[in-house]
Amino acid sequence: MDDVITVDGIEKTFLVRRRTGRLRREKRTVRAVDGISFTVPRGEIVGYIGPNGAGKSTTVKMLTGILTPTGGRMSVAGLDPSRQRTALAHRIGVVFGQRTTLWWDLPLIDSYALVRRMYRIPPDRYRANLDACVETLGLADLLDVPVRQLSLGQRMRGDIAAALLHDPEVLYLDEPTIGLDVLSKAKVRGFLRDLNAERGTTVLLTTHDLGDIEQLCRRVMVIDHGRLVHDGDLAGLHALGESERTLVVDLERELPPIEVAGAHTVRTDGPRQWLAFPATASAAPIVAAVAERYPLLDLSVREPDIEDVIARMYASPR
Repeated sequence: MDDVITVDGIEKTFLVRRRTGRLRREKRTVRAVDGISFTVPRGEIVGYIGPNGAGKSTTVKMLTGILTPTGGRMSVAGLDPSRQRTALAHRIGVVFGQRTTLWWDLPLIDSYALVRRMYRIPPDRYRANLDACVETLGLADLLDVPVRQLSLGQRMRGDIAAALLHDPEVLYLDEPTIGLDVLSKAKVRGFLRDLNAERGTTVLLTTHDLGDIEQLCRRVMVIDHGRLVHDGDLAGLHALGESERTLVVDLERELPPIEVAGAHTVRTDGPRQWLAFPATASAAPIVAAVAERYPLLDLSVREPDIEDVIARMYASPR
């Protein structure tokens, strides 16, 4: 497979002015992205994760041409993003978290009509793509609703549809499941899997939801303080940081700490107990052991936060 995204030693610095007295200001250079290199083959879904302020959004903005790199080289779909931004816009789709690309006071369908005109999408192609997005993302009842009246989750689904109407080769998604309930998350994840499988769309996904990564990505890149600190599968990341998942167990009554192989109790509160186990291990045998030996009412599995995974990674001896 050929590489649709190539990043070679990219850097981005900003000049920040800070007041140090009544009349004095100090200038300092902040390095947001510090010499990152990677390639993304065509048709791959890649998770691009890290704590807040790590440089994820800055990287994506350079890949879309919104920002110009301070150093290094990059290409997307064979184009230089900063020098060929207009041509690139027809080859990529972007959803930037809580910043909508839809028109605030217009009904959703009118925003899509404007997108069609902006990208000069042929009518047949527009209708086919719109129908597919409306059906899969559950937008039929929202098309005549002004964007300002949509909930965050509804607007996120609307933004995803808008980003796909012109059949982009590359799709950048920033927190695509934020504000969505469990069923809506499953719909969006299934839609993105089908999109990738059927059209070969390359997806770069930034998220704090490890469920998104596990469901969609075979490869995950971690950026922290502007540097790429991991590029591999999610299991490798968990193993490197020795991260843990949490099994939250609700018992019928208060009991001593649960003892089962493969997990240890880290907290109790009345009949509720929290058990930690390695993120690389399966929860199934632990759940089975708890259900067999204890009076169980309910349980759930919580994934580690991205920040926790990275913190553990740095805390672990190398």
